Amino acid sequence: MPWWSWILLWVALIAVSLLCYLLLGIRLFRKVMATLRELSAAGAKLGHLPAAPERPQDDGGTRRPAPGSAVFASPEQMRHDYFAAKAFRRELRRQRRVKRKAERGQPQSLHDIEFS
Repeated sequence: MPWWSWILLWVALIAVSLLCYLLLGIRLFRKVMATLRELSAAGAKLGHLPAAPERPQDDGGTRRPAPGSAVFASPEQMRHDYFAAKAFRRELRRQRRVKRKAERGQPQSLHDIEFS
């Protein structure tokens, strides 16, 4: 085989490989664009936040601290707030339990009944 046929063979191999890389690049680009289009549609569909529930003007005298204020509060204040909130939640659970048992006609526990 003459030397120029080897050169033509290598040129053809390089051209075919470049064509394959070009086709793979186009295919990859189209798949990425389709994925981005689907993500955009999903973001538009799920991106709208539902309307916030209406909050009453009078919150019953409970003042909510500003977010991040716990960082600058003293440990004693945070401990007091924690135990006060814990006692409040415990009392709410007790009231719900008493109400539920009263509705069902079940006997009340002695520690659930207030004697004072």
